[in-house]
Amino acid sequence: MATVSALTYYPIKGCAGVDVERAEITATGLAHDRLFAVVGTDGVTVWQAEAPRLATVRCRILHGGTKLVLGAPDADDLTLDVVTEGAVRSVDVEKWPAAGIDQGDEAAGWLSGVLDRPVRLVREPARDSRARGGADPTALLVTSLSSLDGLNGRILERGANPVPMNRFRPNIVIGGWPDPHTEDRVGRMTIGSTEIGFGELAIRCAVTTIDQLAGVRAGHEPLRTLAGYRREPEGGVSFGLKAAVLTPGDISAGDHVTVTQWRPLPPTS
Repeated sequence: MATVSALTYYPIKGCAGVDVERAEITATGLAHDRLFAVVGTDGVTVWQAEAPRLATVRCRILHGGTKLVLGAPDADDLTLDVVTEGAVRSVDVEKWPAAGIDQGDEAAGWLSGVLDRPVRLVREPARDSRARGGADPTALLVTSLSSLDGLNGRILERGANPVPMNRFRPNIVIGGWPDPHTEDRVGRMTIGSTEIGFGELAIRCAVTTIDQLAGVRAGHEPLRTLAGYRREPEGGVSFGLKAAVLTPGDISAGDHVTVTQWRPLPPTS
């Protein structure tokens, strides 16, 4: 029987995730997921492939989202009041409406010191804008333990080291499916009081090659191995499912996963 093995949200895009036992699932995904972003002086998102140390930046959201605590190795924690109305900065952040609410000079100075480059911390101004036609087709990232086991078996055959699930930065990890990449075939499924549906396969990038605990590049895996058996016709390699929230609700670790509609398998040549 398939169940939820792990639940994680990522308060700041590209930074460390927060594992939880229970999560509120809204039309735009886990509450507070990727609500903040680090941007350069040009307003463009700073991502791990260019700043691997981002992975080591921890974030806690407290008091219903009014406080933000930042932490990183070799840096003192910083507690901030979240700015929800204030200076709006023009930004280029995926899924955002070309604007972000600046979180102030103290946050910018702390992050700039940790990353050794000038950056700003911004908050998404209008999260509801993510939902197109009432739903965000990429609100949740879902992976499975069987998919990781299958991938790591192939990596080991190549004589390389297996990779942990955190390389893929999922929101929901499902255990109990016997076959790798079962998530590819899910059309609709219910978990707890939530229903989610297929959005698109998750195309993976160089972030998967970053050691998420050390914040350093760690070779060519898993992309090298994925390229051998998970290359998509439209380009890139896939691992995991991006899903839309069809019915908001709550999900807890250990909840049963029930697939109510399967997608047909693509024809084989």
